[in-house]
Amino acid sequence: MAAITCENVSVDYPLYGAGSRSLKKTLMRMGSGGRISRDAGDRVCVQALRDVSLHIDHGERVGIIGSNGAGKTTLLRVLAGIYEPTRGVVRCEGHISPLFDTTLGMDTEATGYENIVLGGLFLGLSPREIRGRTDEIAEFTELGDYLSVPMRTYSTGMMLRLAFAVSTCIDPEILLMDEWIGVGDAHFLEKAERRMERLVDHSRILVIASHSDALIKRLCNKVVLLDHGEVKAIGLVEEILDQYNAA
Repeated sequence: MAAITCENVSVDYPLYGAGSRSLKKTLMRMGSGGRISRDAGDRVCVQALRDVSLHIDHGERVGIIGSNGAGKTTLLRVLAGIYEPTRGVVRCEGHISPLFDTTLGMDTEATGYENIVLGGLFLGLSPREIRGRTDEIAEFTELGDYLSVPMRTYSTGMMLRLAFAVSTCIDPEILLMDEWIGVGDAHFLEKAERRMERLVDHSRILVIASHSDALIKRLCNKVVLLDHGEVKAIGLVEEILDQYNAA
């Protein structure tokens, strides 16, 4: 059974060489979202997450909401294992599939087919699993013979088609998303939407950060509200959205 548990998780970003009061004041004016503090070595630190505790069970679809800089992306990256907590513990049961940057790991000098292999390996698929999915990925992209030439010859739209097709060829246990992904023209966007819906339906756990109330209501059955790196509320979708929008 898939599950995620965070116990008193904190993430601090030390800003080396940022000890002057003038820089600290500048950061404060910028509204970094996290809290500005000094550690024992008198370094300026941004506290991106502070004592975050939550539990996500098998079958839950969790939305993470909050203003810009609230810590949403940092929390997702901690859950994905990209960031190590400064303090606290994260326990995940189940394979994690982060869907943050779909072009990550791709090589513009490699062909489309070679990038299918590279992308699959980056997702943790075995060479045999990649071979079994290559034809389906190629067909979905609608790129035809372009898959045999270097990706540097592609338009931006073609690159995104290929990256999207590769990154969504998985059957995730724990799916992490930073906003919804949509690519291409109207025809391809419709296909992409159906593929994303299938991906979400097949996941055991979904955690998505978004500014869209409509998307949160459509996908989620639970919401976590973050503010300045702290959990302010966890509960039912309508209840927490109403609390956030009324603030």
